[in-house]
Amino acid sequence: MIRKIIKINEDKCNGCGACAAACLEGAIEMINGKARLTRENYCDGLGDCLPACPAGAITFEEREAPAYDESAVLAAKKKEGSSVLSSGCPGTQSRSIQREDSDHANSGTESPVKSHLSQWPVQIKLVPVHAPYFDGADLLVAADCTAYAYGDFHRDFIKKRITLIGCPKLDEGDYAEKLAAIISGNEIRSITVVRMEVPCCGGIENAVKRALQASGKMIPWQVITISIDGKIMD
Repeated sequence: MIRKIIKINEDKCNGCGACAAACLEGAIEMINGKARLTRENYCDGLGDCLPACPAGAITFEEREAPAYDESAVLAAKKKEGSSVLSSGCPGTQSRSIQREDSDHANSGTESPVKSHLSQWPVQIKLVPVHAPYFDGADLLVAADCTAYAYGDFHRDFIKKRITLIGCPKLDEGDYAEKLAAIISGNEIRSITVVRMEVPCCGGIENAVKRALQASGKMIPWQVITISIDGKIMD
């Protein structure tokens, strides 16, 4: 039958996984870092995935496609569980993590070093553009090496912030567009950039700067540089 169905431009896709998380029917999978419509009969043609895509890689088209099979979708949800479908990687499922507001670990077998991470995922490439934890958030955008170099990273930087991490040298593409979409679409209160002293880390600082400019918002932001030996540099 001829019907309306989504079309994914893999050249534009940045691999963030937001569309797979937004597709409640489970029609989209992340394969080799790209979103793909793998179950045409699971796509209802309503386009919940379109506004979730920060790269504009998803559009509608009318073409020959199998009819939407609601019974198959419901059966898949029942089999896999309503919270996670087989279509998307569980690692891309957006969630908040509740923490006790204390600097001290509990007694017993719990690690003496407490985690302050308050949301998942944390990779810039994977985090959704829209999530409840972004509302009124103080954002931490950090080069991933900083958490290894600076010993008290959780307590001094992650605590009470929403954390996004990446490596501008190793990750493909540019973070600026994704970050601009997050800043534009949510009420972000402040941004703290934590980078290493090495020159390649300048990419993450520049991406935040360009994202702020593109968003048109005046948001307080700061840059903190960590030395290779784990100290905060002046």
